[in-house]
Amino acid sequence: MKLPHRRQFLHLAASAAVLPAVPRVASAQAFPSRPITMIVGFAAGGPTDTTVRILAEGMRASLGQNVIIENVTGANGSLGVGRVARAAGDGYSLSAGGWDTHVMNGALYPLSYDVVRDFEPISLFRSAPFLILSSSAIPANDIEGLVAWLKAHPDKASAGSNGPGSPQQVSGLLFQNLTGTRFPFVPYRGSGPAMQDLVAGQIDLMFESPTNALPHSRAGRIKSYAVMAKNRLTVAPDIPTVDEAGLAGLYFSYWGGLWAPKSTPKNVIARLNAAVVDALANSSVRSRLAALGLDIFPREQQTPEALAALQKAEIEKWWPIIKAANIKGE
Repeated sequence: MKLPHRRQFLHLAASAAVLPAVPRVASAQAFPSRPITMIVGFAAGGPTDTTVRILAEGMRASLGQNVIIENVTGANGSLGVGRVARAAGDGYSLSAGGWDTHVMNGALYPLSYDVVRDFEPISLFRSAPFLILSSSAIPANDIEGLVAWLKAHPDKASAGSNGPGSPQQVSGLLFQNLTGTRFPFVPYRGSGPAMQDLVAGQIDLMFESPTNALPHSRAGRIKSYAVMAKNRLTVAPDIPTVDEAGLAGLYFSYWGGLWAPKSTPKNVIARLNAAVVDALANSSVRSRLAALGLDIFPREQQTPEALAALQKAEIEKWWPIIKAANIKGE
C-alpha cells in the first residue's frame, strides 16, 4: 500500500520541479511579446538611421510587434552600442551599426565593452560604396580638376566626418594618400548634420554613402565626382567609378548589420534573423534600399555566421592600419 503512495509523491514532486521552467519556455516561444528597440548610434537622417528605419518597417510584419528606432549619438556611435552591451539579453534591445561601430571603434576608443565578445550577431543587411563629394561652390567638375584644385590650395578645404576613425575620415585619408592632397576633417555627431553643412557650403568635401548624398546630388545642391567601387551605381549610372575617373583601386564600402546583447537565447536570435531575411526578401524594402544606392547582401550571407566572419575579417584588416596611423577617438 505504501509503494503506490510513494510513486504518486515522486510523480507530483517531479511535476512540481518542472513547473518553474514552463513559464520560461513559454516566454521564449512567445518572443516577441512587446515592442523591440533598435539603437542607432548616429543622428536621425544619416545613412545608418535611414536604412535601419526601412529595415525596421519590413521586420514589423514578420515579428508582429513595433520596432522602435532610438538615436543615441556620440563618440562615433559607441555610446549607443554601449547601451546595448549593458542591456538584458532578451532580444528587446538591439544594436544597428556596422563597419564603424562594431569594427573601428574597437581600435579607436578605450571601450567599456568588447565589440565582439559582448554581442550576438544577427544578420548583415546592406552595403554601400562611398561617393566622393563636394559643395557646389568648388570650381572642379571632375576628379582630375578636384585633385588639382586641392593641391593648389593645401589645407584650405575642409571635409565633414563623423569623427576620428569614422568611415568618412578613413575613406578621406585613403583619398589623401593616393592623391597627395591635404585638408582637415571637421567632426560632426552624424552624417545628416554634416551633409546639411556641405549643401550650405559650410564645409567643402565629404566621402559619404549614396543614401545621404544622392538626393542632394540629383537636385544639383552638391557635386558627385566618383563612386568608390569597381562598378557604377544602378540608380546613378552617370557617376563614374574611381577607376574610370583616374583613381584606380580607391575602394571603400560601408556595410551594416544587426546585433543583440551577449547571451541572448539562440531561438530569439533565430527569430530576429528570420525577420531580417523576410524583410530583405520584400520587394518594397529591396526597391527602397536600391533607390538609395545600397546593395543587399545575398541570402546566403544573411546569417549570424556570415556577420561574425565579416566582422572578424574587417577587424584584422583595419585595426593595424588605424593603430599604425595613430588615430584616436575623441
